[in-house]
Amino acid sequence: MESPLVRWTDSHCHLPFEGVGEGAIDDARAAGVTRLITIGTDATSSGEAIAIARKHEGVWATVGLHPHDAKNGVATVEPLLDHPDPEVVAVGECGLDYHYDHSPRPAQREAFAEQIALAHARHLALVIHTREAWDDTFDILSAEGVPERTVFHCFTGGEAEALRCLSVGAWLSFSGIVTFKNAADVRAAASACPMDRILVETDSPFLAPVPHRGEANRPALVPVVGAAVAAVKGVAAPDLAETTWVNTARVFRLPDDRP
Repeated sequence: MESPLVRWTDSHCHLPFEGVGEGAIDDARAAGVTRLITIGTDATSSGEAIAIARKHEGVWATVGLHPHDAKNGVATVEPLLDHPDPEVVAVGECGLDYHYDHSPRPAQREAFAEQIALAHARHLALVIHTREAWDDTFDILSAEGVPERTVFHCFTGGEAEALRCLSVGAWLSFSGIVTFKNAADVRAAASACPMDRILVETDSPFLAPVPHRGEANRPALVPVVGAAVAAVKGVAAPDLAETTWVNTARVFRLPDDRP
């Protein structure tokens, strides 16, 4: 267990998803993960994320339409942002996924652009999912304007893509992928990322870090991810915990109540 003085934030998890659930919150706290951002991917999961955040101290929610569900239209989630709860801290996750193409690419591009506009209009952070779609992602961001607080979640690019994201003022959030044997490019990206632009996440229940591969991921494993990122950066894990705590508070405008 982490020292009580070390606090971690899971900047991206899916508490409503099967295999995670609200019980994961207590498990996370026992592991020193005292802040969670639970992510919406459609109207149902966004509503559930808000409900969970209302019930639990230290949990915040996002409202978004994942590119897999872009064909459903942003109108399905927008009402949740008309009078947003204080627990709602971002729009997303949204973006482009050209690996699976579960929604037609034109629908993905339209939904992404509309959600960037919502982040601007509601003065919220933007959480981006991008897979095999870097050029279109940046073209749309350029056309719509990059929100001041933008996160590329579960970063899967290399150093070149990291520098491109950083050049537009974005933060990079690293998941358990950083522990995978074949993810040297992601570790290079983490190495290149300045400490004040780095976040850590689980993306629970997906992408459990080594040595927990094959298990359902959970927010309690953020310290495992953080330790791997810290090793890449050549810093102590508690220092990375402190840095990512502050960075996440800044990105999502959370109260920074560290003693």
